[in-house]
Amino acid sequence: MTQKSLDVKLAKIKTDPSCREFIIADAKDADMAWGIAAPGKSPEHYAQEGKFRTLDEFRQCIRDVVRQGLVDIMLMSAHTSGILTIQERLFDHSHVTPAARANDTTDIHVMREGIFIHQPSRPFRTATIDQLQCGKVECTEAERVHGANLGLYSVTFNNDTELDHQTIEAYKAFRIEAEQKGFRHFLEVFDPNAPVNTIPSEKLGGFINDMIVRTLAGVPDRGRPLFLKMVYHGPKYTEELARYDPNLVVGILGGSSGTTYDAFKLIAEAQKHGAKVALYGRKINNAEHQLAFIEMLRRIVDQQIGPEEAVRAYHGVLQGLGIKPLRPLDEDMTLTTQVMSYGTTAQVTVPASIGRPPPAARAAARPDTPKQATKTDHTPPKPTEATPTVKPGPDFKRMTPQERLAYYRSRLNGF
Repeated sequence: MTQKSLDVKLAKIKTDPSCREFIIADAKDADMAWGIAAPGKSPEHYAQEGKFRTLDEFRQCIRDVVRQGLVDIMLMSAHTSGILTIQERLFDHSHVTPAARANDTTDIHVMREGIFIHQPSRPFRTATIDQLQCGKVECTEAERVHGANLGLYSVTFNNDTELDHQTIEAYKAFRIEAEQKGFRHFLEVFDPNAPVNTIPSEKLGGFINDMIVRTLAGVPDRGRPLFLKMVYHGPKYTEELARYDPNLVVGILGGSSGTTYDAFKLIAEAQKHGAKVALYGRKINNAEHQLAFIEMLRRIVDQQIGPEEAVRAYHGVLQGLGIKPLRPLDEDMTLTTQVMSYGTTAQVTVPASIGRPPPAARAAARPDTPKQATKTDHTPPKPTEATPTVKPGPDFKRMTPQERLAYYRSRLNGF
């Protein structure tokens, strides 16, 4: 079994929270939330026709992303994980870690004409831990390694004593069972989907941070989540949480698709202010070319390219491949507000500029500016066999747009 990059990176982050390791997850668990639309738009989708990928096509996207090898985690539904992890053994010789959604609270039951997303979230679990680990109700100890041994557990706090008590009790029961069965998890914390007691938007990040640290304060090491998945509430609250406990690894969720610049800027800003993980679902799944999109995400967090230049490079790849972008370049370079959880109207704006970006990012954003000497070394760390990351590539700041396009096209051959 190939060593997983997730384990190597988490070990390095625990040892040195200031290190530049960054974990990217592709959240392909949409069938646990949406209905027919879960797999996303078909490449043949045209205006008003309402065509979507089939579940088989959706799973082929998962296979392609895993074989590309640039993400660290692939999050799936229990059903999809059973097919790809247990039956096909897709992850046996990959450094990518399979993960499955361990619960599905009612605020992600997004049905056409449904009302669930408008009512306060209630805890619910479809699959059992045994089913995630071995595909059936009861596993032997030897069988527990056959499937996913990492799960996403989701909570939604609505600032109501009774409702939030139910949520915490359900999470406690899950944690105890997970510890007994050697099952690892990461914790997703959604913003309130239907708060009983409304919290001003500018104070929501503080409420969420306090709920997280209070919920986990009494949890011993063996029962704690590996990392968090939460809405990016901006520099102040991200830095606050990351500084509070260096052993608490902060991760951000992607939210709605938005523009390409939304996605690239969000991951860069989150990393700058202390996040170590990004879990993108709709942003990846709705991209014109998922593999090229992921390539840019990895280059950004490895500080090889800035988000602005990444958008231009991505459009160059689409043009070279003959793929019509969803938006023209100038529109795709626009920042918009982000809807950060399923079905909710809570919004967060990604700032256009917060402080000065690192020198490498500034240079990448100005590809025609001659390279300036800097005392800061932003060269990506050399990968090792145990840490399969993107190998340092050519100097993007010295490359012409045509050279960058040729490079990215060569990276995507065969997909």
